[in-house]
This record gives sequence, C-alpha cells and structure tokens, in this order.
Amino acid sequence: MPILRSSKKRLRQNKKRRLRNKSVKSYLKTITKKVKNAKEKSEATSLLNEAYKAYDMAVSKGVIHKNNAARHKSRLTKIINTKFKPTEEVSEVTPQPEVNS
Repeated sequence: MPILRSSKKRLRQNKKRRLRNKSVKSYLKTITKKVKNAKEKSEATSLLNEAYKAYDMAVSKGVIHKNNAARHKSRLTKIINTKFKPTEEVSEVTPQPEVNS
C-alpha cells in the first residue's frame, strides 16, 4: 500500500481508468462478435457503423492504439464484404460454330 499522498491518489486514478478501459474493451469485443454473426446485410452494415464509432471512440480516449483500431475495422469490413458478396450469375456459354478451313 502506498504511503505518500500522491501515490494514493495515483492508485485511485489507475483503478478508475483500469475499470473504464476494461468496460470499453469488453464492448469492442461484443460489437465485433455481433458484426461477425449478423444474418442480413442491412443489419451487418448498421452494426459495422456502430463498431467503427466504438473503435474511434476507444482511440480518442486512449484505450487502444489507432493502428490497432484500423486493423480491426479493416478486418471487420473484409469479413462483411466476403460474407455478403453478391452471388454472380453463371452465364451459359454458347458454343461457337467451328470454322473448317
């Protein structure tokens, strides 16, 4: 246990910050899971926007580094784009008439 008054104050501040950071990180994990488990594209895009906002807020508060947030946002976007990729219709190939020379 700290003896100095400034050390006691520092301990109180660190405890508050640790709890706040823990809460924010937990929310980031939750919103990431929600985005990954989205069933429809409209739901996924709205959750993705929410996740972007959450990651940007975490960066502005100093909870995570900006590159960490950028990496997570990029990965989430990539997952959504591959999951809800428009199915390309396979067009039937018409055989070309053979040319006999």
